[in-house]
Amino acid sequence: MDEYDGMQFVGIDLHRRRSVIVRQSESGEQLSAVRILNDPVSLQLELERAGVDPEVVLEATYGWYWAVDVLQACGARVHLAHPLGVKGFRYRRVKNDVRDAGDLADLLRMGRMHALRRLAARQPPSTSRRSLPAPPRDQRQLAQATVAARPDH
Repeated sequence: MDEYDGMQFVGIDLHRRRSVIVRQSESGEQLSAVRILNDPVSLQLELERAGVDPEVVLEATYGWYWAVDVLQACGARVHLAHPLGVKGFRYRRVKNDVRDAGDLADLLRMGRMHALRRLAARQPPSTSRRSLPAPPRDQRQLAQATVAARPDH
């Protein structure tokens, strides 16, 4: 954990290949903003910097299940935001991933995320119905997955 010992709020702008994670203090000070590759180890290492039992929010976009599994295994209190229910995102003049993740953390920290549900209250689909990583979606991904699965690589 970094030098800040208080409660931390974490906003995650989750994408298919990379994600942005913003950590904030209780007063709203941005402690860090990092871009990671989407894999469980990277997410776990970054979440460890947020201390014990951080409050984490991410949008319920395509492929969020694996991230929630990792976050909950690390002890985080995970909240899901409906992508269309996040007020204010549409009306901003500047839109980027760091800003999105920071705004999610801000809304959670200030208690203004009305569309949020704590995942402890919901049962996500069983792991047998989910896949990690997601199946290839295009020709390039299929070729990469095929090459990676060869025994000589």
